[in-house]
Amino acid sequence: MWSRRLVLGVLVLPLALLVFGDGPVFHAPDKELATGPRPPRGLPQPAVVSRRDWHADEELVREGPQYTGAARAVFVHHTGNPNDYDCADAPDLIRAVQRDHIRQDGWDDIGYNFLVDRCGTIYEGRAGGVGRSVLGAHTKGFNADTVGIAAIGNFGEGAEVPKAMMDALVKLAAWKLRPGADPLGSVDLVSTNDESRFDEGQVARLHVVSGHRDSFETRCPGDALYALLPELRERAAKLRAAVPGHSAAARLRPSF
Repeated sequence: MWSRRLVLGVLVLPLALLVFGDGPVFHAPDKELATGPRPPRGLPQPAVVSRRDWHADEELVREGPQYTGAARAVFVHHTGNPNDYDCADAPDLIRAVQRDHIRQDGWDDIGYNFLVDRCGTIYEGRAGGVGRSVLGAHTKGFNADTVGIAAIGNFGEGAEVPKAMMDALVKLAAWKLRPGADPLGSVDLVSTNDESRFDEGQVARLHVVSGHRDSFETRCPGDALYALLPELRERAAKLRAAVPGHSAAARLRPSF
């Protein structure tokens, strides 16, 4: 006769298979990638609102995170939302972006690694860990070894970019770039998609802190925010210069 424990195990197994079979399919990333790489230490991590706290819809997510190399470049975006939102409503706006990226664009999750609201609050975007090098879906052709940060709003010509938002963008860019990356410099990245401004396999020389439009046919992140990228680079470089191992001031910067 079967023991009571064995019988219970046989009865529970089909139920477990039904429960897990109905959920999203998550493919475990390669073991080496799952344990790293991690961003450099030294610069303080800015405060980040977690996915749990902005109530990301995890049931929509189609696959688990994948990882890439520590960020060689930052791409700045805007979401296109009206700028007069209440910052308390930012989580609702982010959930809408997540739904659009998954349902309309067919992506696994929200594409941006981080989002920043008009009050300077930073939100975790794509799942995988804010301190990890998560492969995003933010900049077609250039998602590997980069980080995508979206400013919540529409920053076309004449728009005001709030100071709190700029301050947060500076801190986040300075923190996420890997050691030795120079926010004032340039970087060579290889395009992985013909739909970018560069053919697949072509080497593109881009700013270490770039706007989305630098690599893709778009007006993102808007003329007003794009015009502030030189300031963002300068300020991020000053933050990194204060931390040993992060400044690239002593290195020759490639020219454009």
